[in-house]
Amino acid sequence: MNTNTNTLTPERPHKESRISIQLDEESGLKIFVVHVSGKLTKADYEDFVPGFERLVQQHGKLRVLFDMTGFHGWEAGALWEDIKFDFKHFGDIERLAMIGETKWEQGMAAFCKPFTKATIRYFDHGDEAGARKWLSEM
Repeated sequence: MNTNTNTLTPERPHKESRISIQLDEESGLKIFVVHVSGKLTKADYEDFVPGFERLVQQHGKLRVLFDMTGFHGWEAGALWEDIKFDFKHFGDIERLAMIGETKWEQGMAAFCKPFTKATIRYFDHGDEAGARKWLSEM
């Protein structure tokens, strides 16, 4: 398997980002990997969205591995940014594998379906390999 990983998280001085992103090229597919932790802020989206949009311009529709392990929700401004992102990029995600560790994160997978054309599937935090395999299927 040919795997190439590029980390895309921008440097932000004096603040630890709660969103890390990278592009993995596996078996000829572009898999956009997002890990969120803690409580997301509006500033986290200001870093994340331009990277995502750049990749969509370069590669077209993406397959996304969204790891929510350690995620505790959004601050009010960040929730609004998330809603705007969902509407703007409704058709830019082909498949979305959501990895989590709690019931509410599993429920989020079902909640997200009306906001995207992507096929969505939830995986337990111990099954990242299964999520990656599902994303790689044609």
